[in-house]
Amino acid sequence: PTATGEAEYSESDSGGLMWKRLGVERVTLLHTYDREVADSEEFVAPLQEATAVWLGGGRQWRLADSYLNTRTQREIEAVLARGGVIGGSSAGATIQGSYLARGDSRTNEIMMGDHEEGCGLLKNVAIDRPLPARTRQSDRLEIIPARPELLGIGIDENTAIVVQGDIFEVLGRSYVAVYDAQAAAAAEQQGRYRPFVLLPSGARYHLARRQVLPRTNPAGIPVPQPAVAE
Repeated sequence: PTATGEAEYSESDSGGLMWKRLGVERVTLLHTYDREVADSEEFVAPLQEATAVWLGGGRQWRLADSYLNTRTQREIEAVLARGGVIGGSSAGATIQGSYLARGDSRTNEIMMGDHEEGCGLLKNVAIDRPLPARTRQSDRLEIIPARPELLGIGIDENTAIVVQGDIFEVLGRSYVAVYDAQAAAAAEQQGRYRPFVLLPSGARYHLARRQVLPRTNPAGIPVPQPAVAE
């Protein structure tokens, strides 16, 4: 829960009780602002047995200052490597990209600020959320032209992407926006303005190919594709 900036956390205000109500048998709270602690064997011991890690919301630069390039980050990566799940909300989602959108320590209105490195669980990706709920659809257009190698992913409230390998699927009530500078440039050459693609629940996207994948119903029959913002 480090991203919210409190000095200390209890199980109730860190989300621990929520996970127990959802059926998680064992929940361990980890929090520090001290990078030496985050680099210690004692602190990361619970991660070595963990099957999942949840990173809470707040300001993503606090997560970067505390854990980036420490043993904590390496053990989180190890959870994923052995088949575990890494999840996060708001700042906890953004930190998982390789580029840290809204990482400025002064205000979250600055897209490219004084903290730009994420933990890189998703390579060449900048994650931001929520989007339509706060009218942020166009914010990532500041990052993508400046860093065209990045794929921008904007995730709305009550919506998530589930990533397995190079493919993610959208789950939830709203949309995910995908910003690809190369696709936008190709569309512009054809006389179209296509800043992003909106993916509804059930849509799938190939991160390496930067391609929306065909959707099928349980019978394997293709269904209509996601909407494109023109």
